[in-house]
Amino acid sequence: MAVKNTKSIIQFIILLSIGVLLIWLTLKQVAPKKNEIIAAFKNANYFWIGLSMLIALFSHFLRAYRWNYLLKPLGYKIKLVNANCYILIAYLANYGIPRMGEVSRCTLATKYDKVPFEVALGTVITERIVDFILFLIIFALTLILQFKQLSGVANKYIFYPLQQKLAGIGHSPVKLILVIVIVGVIIATFFLLRKKISALLKGKLGSIIKGIGSGVGSIRNMEKPFKFIVLSVLIWLCYFYSLYMCFFALSGTQHLGQQACLTLLLFGTFGVILSPGGLGAYPAIISGILITTYAISEEWAFALPWLSWTSQLILILILGLISFIVLPIYNQKKDGVLPNTYK
Repeated sequence: MAVKNTKSIIQFIILLSIGVLLIWLTLKQVAPKKNEIIAAFKNANYFWIGLSMLIALFSHFLRAYRWNYLLKPLGYKIKLVNANCYILIAYLANYGIPRMGEVSRCTLATKYDKVPFEVALGTVITERIVDFILFLIIFALTLILQFKQLSGVANKYIFYPLQQKLAGIGHSPVKLILVIVIVGVIIATFFLLRKKISALLKGKLGSIIKGIGSGVGSIRNMEKPFKFIVLSVLIWLCYFYSLYMCFFALSGTQHLGQQACLTLLLFGTFGVILSPGGLGAYPAIISGILITTYAISEEWAFALPWLSWTSQLILILILGLISFIVLPIYNQKKDGVLPNTYK
């Protein structure tokens, strides 16, 4: 347990450091336009930011509501109040340590609704699989609708540098040998540890995988799979329009259309992965895209992502903390917190 906690703390420190570093680099870059940036925040129309927060809140409700569609085929149901609290607490936990939210969510479902941890984890992973599929669809739509805008950026910042590195490896025998050695070590390690891996699969890890399999299979056994798909699409539409509403808060971004929002949603998702809750990474990526792809001036490119990110942080902080208070009070009414299952 101590080793696991130490790894989590190290991971948190590294990711937090990345976020802080990105904030510092961004602030250093826009420092000459400090007065314009302050004016952009002062003159923003916060009605649109409030509307953005309401849409985001609705997306959290939809996610909580959708969860029971996965649990029902497995014989479990979570009350909607509990489900919403679990979701909000999970998002709050992710601002501390990425992916900790999934663990806390499943732990709470086990504590208050007697859903086995492995089953709850399986349904959460199923959600992630569905979300990843929808993310791929967004990626495809973005490439189709914004190919001209993105191709130049991709060539400049991704493909050309990658081509240069690969060419360097090909012309350097030392680098080529090093790559071959690394691949060989990975294969040999797997071969030597195959028995331990097999033992893990048969033990506790095996039960977790079995629970995950049950969760993934719950889509097939769902009574109303179409409604589940519709809810999944609505969740991502909420993400989209929550960001899109922020465009109208600033005079310098009001002209941006929904295609631009699709691009920002796509790349902003990567920012959330890179640091806790997207700290530093989300604003840095969005700002970069706005400046390089859509020629937005620095003050507006800085203000938009920070308004969007900060408003979501405030929403999760307030509702997440309220959920911590509500959960034990609401569940006191239960007699011993009996399992809530379908017959």
